[in-house]
Amino acid sequence: MSDSHQHSSHPKIAARLKRANGHLARVIEMIETGRPCTEIAQQMYAVEKAITNAKRALIHDHIDHCLEADADGHIGNTQDFKDITRYL
Repeated sequence: MSDSHQHSSHPKIAARLKRANGHLARVIEMIETGRPCTEIAQQMYAVEKAITNAKRALIHDHIDHCLEADADGHIGNTQDFKDITRYL
């Protein structure tokens, strides 16, 4: 993966992941301090959703900006599409 490129959505996605990282640190703290499992599970669910949404935004952005169609609307290199969709 030597392609280094930046999309306009990447800073927003990075910000989402930083927030999720902060929430995950809080979940770890909750476990270490013996908080109720229901509260921990709720926060873990929130972290999971935040990461899923960030991943979805990244993949949709890639599809919108990196996959080019020919004049007939066909994507020439479908392998790139197949590669990225395996992470959905």
